[in-house]
Formats: sequence, structure tokens, C-alpha cells
Amino acid sequence: MIKKLLIANRGEICCRIINTAKRMGIQTVALYSDADKNALHVKMADEAIHIGPSPSNQSYLKIEKVLAAAKATGADAIHPGYGFLSENAEFAKACADNNIIFVGPPIEAIEAMGSKSAAKHIMEQANVPLVPGYHGEDQSGALIKRHADEMGYPVLLKAAAGGGGKGMRQVWSADEFDAALAAAKREAMSSFNDDIMLVEKYLTQPRHVEVQVFCDHHGNGVHVFERDCSVQRRHQKVVEEAPAFKMDPALRAAMGDAALKAAQAINYVGAGTVEFLLDKDGSFYFMEMNTRLQVEHPVSEMISGQDLVEWQLRVAANEVLPKTQDELHINGHAFEARIYAEDPDNEFLPATGTLHLLETPPESKHVRIDSGVVQGDEVSVYYDPMIAKLVVWDTDRERALARLSQSLAEYRIDGVTTNIAFLRKLIDTQAFKDEDIDTRFIEKHHDEIFQQDNQNNTHQLLNLAMYLSLQERAISTPNNQDTQSPWANVNDWRPNEQYQRQYTLLLNNQSHEVQVKRVKCDNDATTPFGTFVITLAEQTYHCEGRLTGNRLLATINGHSESVTINKIEHDYAVFHSQGMVKFIHVQKDLGVADEDDQHGAFVAPMNGTVVALLVEPKQQVTKGQTLMIMEAMKMEHAIKATQNGTVQEFFYQTGELVDGGAALLDFMVDEEASS
Repeated sequence: MIKKLLIANRGEICCRIINTAKRMGIQTVALYSDADKNALHVKMADEAIHIGPSPSNQSYLKIEKVLAAAKATGADAIHPGYGFLSENAEFAKACADNNIIFVGPPIEAIEAMGSKSAAKHIMEQANVPLVPGYHGEDQSGALIKRHADEMGYPVLLKAAAGGGGKGMRQVWSADEFDAALAAAKREAMSSFNDDIMLVEKYLTQPRHVEVQVFCDHHGNGVHVFERDCSVQRRHQKVVEEAPAFKMDPALRAAMGDAALKAAQAINYVGAGTVEFLLDKDGSFYFMEMNTRLQVEHPVSEMISGQDLVEWQLRVAANEVLPKTQDELHINGHAFEARIYAEDPDNEFLPATGTLHLLETPPESKHVRIDSGVVQGDEVSVYYDPMIAKLVVWDTDRERALARLSQSLAEYRIDGVTTNIAFLRKLIDTQAFKDEDIDTRFIEKHHDEIFQQDNQNNTHQLLNLAMYLSLQERAISTPNNQDTQSPWANVNDWRPNEQYQRQYTLLLNNQSHEVQVKRVKCDNDATTPFGTFVITLAEQTYHCEGRLTGNRLLATINGHSESVTINKIEHDYAVFHSQGMVKFIHVQKDLGVADEDDQHGAFVAPMNGTVVALLVEPKQQVTKGQTLMIMEAMKMEHAIKATQNGTVQEFFYQTGELVDGGAALLDFMVDEEASS
């Protein structure tokens, strides 16, 4: 049995492996780079070793540093997780040379599957079905094109050493071929230092279905059923589910048998994933084999009731497989949604920042969260921006999908841009519910998934106004202050007038003036409660609110809801049942030009950044109207028109830095209106 396990990885997968190892009584050793000094996986492990600077090629990918850490701590085994060194044959050999157990397949198996073209040859000999294509040694462009012409278009060009969509091009006609081949080869050389290409018939409506296989050192092999991973963006998986939908027993058995043939063809040992393309007619074709644990392995665990990391550790310790094929059964349905720090509205650009708010749905037998971060952690530029894997299970697909929708609604993250809203829209499409899914799902349903929200945010404006007022109440009454004193009250008690506030709130660059009159307020500063009359857009609302921490229980004209509100400087995120709305609370108004300045010379009050332009050039405006918003010294400043007139031109655009005293815009006064 393994006594001490070093995990040559970080983040979510490291934490997940540590949990299983601890349950099995195995001591754990974590590695960390400079960026991961305070990471969750470091805190969870029994020991942790610093391994170098933040870039992975100077830390987690340094074989000699990983081995040195294993020797220094007396680890007798290394689990590589996924990514980094998990499919590196040189690393597996280095472990063997140092008498350290590599929790993974034999070196020869990694090498065999390391090249897509070599893997195709092996699978062909093992009678595993292949997509028609060419993956030979002759890399003449003319020869590759001839095979493409013979197969018929569309075809798919793929880098033999590729992964993650790099070095891959769809080619729809012979006229496009030469340019596509040149581009794919350039990308492959840049990404892998290898531009060997293969070409395959491109299936226009394929599904991506993969089979989880497991083999031991004693000649036993099983498959732990299949997963559907068809929902992808840029060849990266987004939502996975198990078992695959529309999978009858005969097809499941055939794909499982083919996957085991693939594993046996390379004398495989441990956890592996055989990936297939499944055509709409039920034909399936070998795509590749990943010689490691997959990111999406939790869905297989949820439907089988097995811990696949435990299986890995037992097989690595030379034990027999815990179950035979006949003892494995599918129970229910599971989904996994990958929650990323990224901007789906900007080509899924990775996002960085601090997780100022991180609230997750409660975990249970139905809901599992695999994550390597906690609130306050930073999503850095150095590693994959995945925040967590949200995994749900229920007795069938419909119920599991309802669980996923509810759990995404309960996930609240602020401080970085995430894909949560995108995921909610994706799984809510009728096509997804109807299992009308293939690998081009996001492209086909792009307009529906990315449609702009037209929801009425009136209630959220009112909720935020109540929150701001109740926050004032809490701040104004410290715990040691005499709450019986009239000076401690922020309610109706005023010498001459009722308590009243006016808030300027920005939503999507639109300014909203909200007037709050407090009718009643209690004196409990821990959970402030108030009754309000709020005016917005000439409409009056009768509201009640109770604030506990950052959670507001609000009632508006008799309609109650609970919302979570997070504040980062003067930005406010309001999380409600339908999603999240971002507001800016404008703290101070600075219209620098005075009313006697007939030229309307507006200048920046200090060094700052343009946050928003609220009117269009040549647009007529009225006195007091907000024209633009600047951020300076961590404060929001509204630049307002001092007279009626026209904004001729803005000298700066959103996001640009401005020096203090610089002219911001050209303003023409309406002489007729001002006379």
C-alpha cells in the first residue's frame, strides 16, 4: 500500500486527490509555486514543498524539482493529476528510475497514445473503428490534399501532437485547403514544436462520447460506462453528463468493448479515457485516448458510486480492480458544469482578479463541488482560470438538469467575470433539454445563448437603495453606542424633516435617481430593518427590508424576495433568482465648469480613468444631466452638464487614463435656452 503520496499538480485536482488519500490513510505532500503560496491545496496537505516561480514551466513542469520534493519528503508515490506532467512519458520513466510509483499507465502506453497518428495505426490493427482519414508519415501537402479530395469535404486537419484545439482546422472545400493546412501547421509548430498533420473526414453532426476504462496489473479490465462531452467551445468541454443520452444497451456495450480493446492493445494499466465520435446513425469512431484521469471524471463517479482516484491508488499499489464489469451498474444521471473566470461575451477571454465573494450551493448527495479556491483567493494569470466543477446527480436526466439549474442560480461570485450566466442560458435552451446536441451546439444556438437580458431591473434598483439605507443604519450605530439616544437613530427622528436619501445608481451606463424616505427603522445594528417609501422614475413603491450580513430580505409592494449584495469599492453586485446585476453607486458629483463659463470647459478633477460615457456626441443635454463618469482615487465622479447644451465631442473613451486638469469634452452651450 502507498504510504505517502506527492501530488504533482495544483488547485482543484490536487484538493480532490488529497481528500481521497486522507480517507485511505495515506499521507499527502503538495507542491506550490510563488503564486500558490497560500493556496487551498497547500493548506489541505500534510506537507507542502515550494517548487519555484509562478510560471508553470519554472515550477510544476520541472521534473527534477518534482522528484527532489518527493525524495526530500520520503514520498513513495506520485500522482500527476491531469495536465502538467500527467501524460509525460519522460516523467513516468524518471519516477521508475528513482523507485517512485507513478500513479498512471506504463511508459509504453503513454508513448503509444502521445501521437494521434501513431495511436490511429495501433487502433486500426486492434480493429477499433476509425474515422476515414490519412495519418501517414508522408507529409507532402499534395498527398494530404489528395486524401482530403478522395474523402470528400468537409474534412478536419489535426496536429498529430495536438490537444486543446491547437493546430486544428475545419476545411469545407478544396479551394480552402492549402491556406488551412499552412495555418494549422504554423499553429502546431508554435504550440508543440511539431507540425506533423493528419486529416480526417469531418462529421457534421457528431457527438463527443468518451468511455472511462480501468485496467490492473493482473490482466483485468472494465469500463465505468460513458460520458457525453459534446457541448464545447473551441474544442474545450463546457458541460459533461453521464450516462450519455440516447444510448441504448447494445450501443453502450459496443463502445465499451471497443474502448477495452483500445486499452488492451497497448497493455494499459490504470485509469484511461477512450474518446469516440458518435454519428447520428449510431456509428462511432475512435478519436484519441487520454492516458490519465479526466477533468470530468466526477460524473462517472456519481452514476457508478465509485471513487476513481481510490481505484487509481489501489491499482498503482498492485491490487486487483475493486469491481468486475458485472458488479458495476448505472444509477441515475449526473452533470458537470465547469465554472471559469472568463468573459463569454468577449470570445471567452480569461479573467483575473480577486474572489471578493464566493458563495456556493450547499453540498449534498445531489450536489458536489470540486474546487481549489476559497473566498479571497486570486485568480492569477499563470494557470487555467477554472474556479470549480459543479457536479449534480439525480434519478434521471430531467431531475438532474433541474438540480443543475438551481445550483447555478445559487452560485455567487464577484470580483472576477465568470461564465455562470452563460451556463444558465445554455442549459435552459429547449434544444439542450430535448437532447438535440452535437459538438457544434454552442455555434448553432449562439443567438439564443448570448441574447441580451431584457429583464426589468426596477426591483434590483429598489433593493440596492434599501441596502444602502440599511447599511447607513448599521454603520451609524456601532455596538458600543447608546441605541436609546436620538442621535443614534437613523429613522423618522429629525428636528424638522423626515429621513430622506437620494442615490444615483448607474446600470449599463444609464443613470437612475432613487429617492428613499424611511418610514420606520429598528435599532438592531446586526440585522437592520426598515420600512420605506421609494420613488423611482416618478413611480412610488412601498418597501420593507431586513439586512443580515450581505443578504437582504426585501418586500416591494407585497412581493418578497431574498437577494445577496456584494460591494467592491463603489461597485455593487445584486444576486437574485434570475441572475446578477452590476451597479455603480455614484458618490460625488463634479461638474467642474461653473455656470458662468459659456464655453463649458470640463476638466478632470484629478488623475483617473474614464468609466462610462453616458451620452452620444452631438446629443442635446439638459442642465444637471450626467455626461460621463470618471474613477479617481477609488471614487466614482459624475461629470454633469452645468447648462443646457450639446456635447460636441468626448476627448477620451471608456477605459482610458486621464491626467488631472485635462479637458474631457467639448461642450456647446444652448445660448437660446440660457438667455
